[in-house]
Amino acid sequence: MEQAPFELVSDRLVVRLLARRDIPEFVRYRNIDDIARYQDWELPYTVEMAEELVANVAELGGPTLGEWVQLAIEHDGVLVGDIAVWVDDEGQLASLGYTVAPEHQGHNYAAEATALIVDWLFEVAGVHRIAATLDPRNIASARVLERTGFHYIGTARSAALIRGEWQDDTRFEFTLAAWRAWRRRPVGPPVTVRFVEVTHDNIHAVGEIEVSHSQRRFVSGVMESIADAAHPPVEDGVAERPWYRAIEADGRLVGFIMLALPNERHATPVLWRLLVDTWHQRRGIARRAIGLAADMLRDGGCTELEVGFVDEAGGPESYYTELGFTRTGRVDADGQVWAKADLSVLCALNRR
Repeated sequence: MEQAPFELVSDRLVVRLLARRDIPEFVRYRNIDDIARYQDWELPYTVEMAEELVANVAELGGPTLGEWVQLAIEHDGVLVGDIAVWVDDEGQLASLGYTVAPEHQGHNYAAEATALIVDWLFEVAGVHRIAATLDPRNIASARVLERTGFHYIGTARSAALIRGEWQDDTRFEFTLAAWRAWRRRPVGPPVTVRFVEVTHDNIHAVGEIEVSHSQRRFVSGVMESIADAAHPPVEDGVAERPWYRAIEADGRLVGFIMLALPNERHATPVLWRLLVDTWHQRRGIARRAIGLAADMLRDGGCTELEVGFVDEAGGPESYYTELGFTRTGRVDADGQVWAKADLSVLCALNRR
């Protein structure tokens, strides 16, 4: 009996064997500088190379022990990217890598395709551990892995020889046990979100709240924030007035928020720190927390809220813009860009 072609299907995507019809598009985006700079294939990438790869994939017929297999990511009949899968000779360890063409980025295709492959590797192939490596500058790729549940395990210095140059290599992993736990995590919007005072009894649990690795360059951790609050910065003889709370969602500690309240130098409160644990992101918790803080500040007579952020790729500006913040034009000595929002707009966030 002839075996059906390898294929995985989600709501939007089909992950299948790379085929001859994919070659023109596959070769095109592999030669784009912004795509190739974080990858290790030979440049220029030629049609002949793609033809050899496709022939090998056709011969293997799907993920195969001891081999790398190139799979196409298809959306509405169009090749939008590809994902490569390797399984060791014993069928216990796997690795993967992915690429999405520039025109199709920003739609979460890589994360969706990666989730399909991860589920198949654990549920069907029965592997024990999946690894992925990437250039540490590739924040977008790190976000794909983190949204899928991969855990950052470290960065090996000068560990990958890419086109004759030694590059750093950031490594992520997913074990079967971690995957099972990830699948059990809450994913929907919480019923209740509230602020909880940080006390001697809960400070260790609050300190374990942690953002994804790729986000740590943009926001300080909980314990560093509490230390900053204990020894607030002083400017022109006036100290910041920190106010902080843990964020609780449906009875679980899931985040942390810290404000700088108005003082003699600065009449507008500042959203100083905001973080949601990586296992509870994309549930609308940060939005609800900002809404709660806005309610409290407006009740205290404030009308606006400011926030400062690092203006780099992968930073939070697009998120704050979506909530209603707009740039003020101020850039401080540390390079932080400042934005401001009307509290009446932010208060509505907790009511959606």
